[in-house]
Amino acid sequence: MGHVASVYLMRRYHVQLDDGDAGRYVLLPGDPARCELIAQRFDGARRIASHREYTTYAGTLDGERVAVTSTGIGGPSTAIAVEELCSVGAQTLIRVGTCGSMTTRLHPGDVVIVQAAVRDDGTTHRYVPAAFPAVAHLDVVNALAGAAGAQARSHATGVVVSTDSFYAQRNADTMPAEAELRARWQAWQRSGCIAVEMECSTVLVVSAVRGMRAGAVLAVIDSLAADDEPMPEPGRLPLDAALDVGVDGLRRLIAADRRNAVR
Repeated sequence: MGHVASVYLMRRYHVQLDDGDAGRYVLLPGDPARCELIAQRFDGARRIASHREYTTYAGTLDGERVAVTSTGIGGPSTAIAVEELCSVGAQTLIRVGTCGSMTTRLHPGDVVIVQAAVRDDGTTHRYVPAAFPAVAHLDVVNALAGAAGAQARSHATGVVVSTDSFYAQRNADTMPAEAELRARWQAWQRSGCIAVEMECSTVLVVSAVRGMRAGAVLAVIDSLAADDEPMPEPGRLPLDAALDVGVDGLRRLIAADRRNAVR
């Protein structure tokens, strides 16, 4: 009985993982249901934990232990996942998520490789000063770009906006701060931001603070004219391209790390 209790106490409170459970490389979807879709691309994958919004599958890629852990929606739950994954030994994190296009050049089904993220969130401002950038690690950006190119996926690399409020932007005309919201949106577009989502800035900043590599690949599921169109059906989202790029990007990082003897 005492042994069982001690094992339980070793588990991280939210993700319910022990040291080494996840391996050094972890993919991070927001939706727990997407963990199985990603895990199907691993070898010998099985579910090893599920608690609240955090579901984890672990398996191998080219002989390396890898995992996929869901983060839930938004910065607070994402920061918890990143912190606890770091504490069990994760060293490289890739968010594999969805986004809305902010440019007419991107369409549903296209892939966005995140170079950096606007920190329009609250969580990262509890970690670092406002001027600190949320930037993806160059190794991860290059691996994801290489994967997208090799698969001939329609993709773009650039800066995304990570925001805390889904409906404030989508239904700005119903918000008391409508004028400010629309002005900020237009400023981001004019600055060259290509997509909007809710977790990248947190993944990038918390990973940087904790000394981990991080990046993100996103599936475009919504168009520029978000307030004129209904959201797509959850069960019919064009996710395959982003999932394939994320897994192949991880495979490329594993191979590069072995070549460079990074341990």
